[in-house]
Amino acid sequence: MQFRLVETIFSDFSQLEGSCCYCSEETAAEIRRRISGMPLHAIHLIGTGDYHYQTLFWLERVGRPFSLILLDNHPDDQPGAFGPELLSCGNWVLSARRLPALQHFLWIRRASDMDAAALPATLPLYISVDIDVLSTEYARTGWDQGGMSLAELTGLLGSLRARHCGPGSPGIIGADICGGVTRENGGCDADIELNRRCINAIVEAISGNNY
Repeated sequence: MQFRLVETIFSDFSQLEGSCCYCSEETAAEIRRRISGMPLHAIHLIGTGDYHYQTLFWLERVGRPFSLILLDNHPDDQPGAFGPELLSCGNWVLSARRLPALQHFLWIRRASDMDAAALPATLPLYISVDIDVLSTEYARTGWDQGGMSLAELTGLLGSLRARHCGPGSPGIIGADICGGVTRENGGCDADIELNRRCINAIVEAISGNNY
């Protein structure tokens, strides 16, 4: 049983054609191929929020019933502008909900949204974090942002780790973190550094280890 996630993996495929915001079928197949040799039981750093759909590819690899918690300023369950067939950063949750192994799903936009009862303690947990859930004091992204503080976010993650990890607990089966802004999209050095510190704190909260 995997109780704690101790490995952090960079799985940023933003250099692939047909990958930004919307993911073509060919690119989806290539990403699935590339991650097939990467461990599921890890914290995956997947790039900016434009690539949040990659979470779906990790979830497809979960082979037993599990719960998913999404900490994000957006629900990511909106029909795509080009139809439901084209996977996007805004509609991947619709596909995830159809996965047979996904038994429970909880979207958290504010700290008050946390409902531990919605996440059975008997099922392993997958955690997906978009740092746009934070206010601009704590992170800078290319999307509209929420109002959560970094302390609130890391506190929630720490409580989830404590609840799901340890002897007799189902464990955290995997996690990913996305969000931020690139220099190409107008991010400055201060933005990049702020996001680096933010992501480090999130990794530490999920893993219980310094990153």
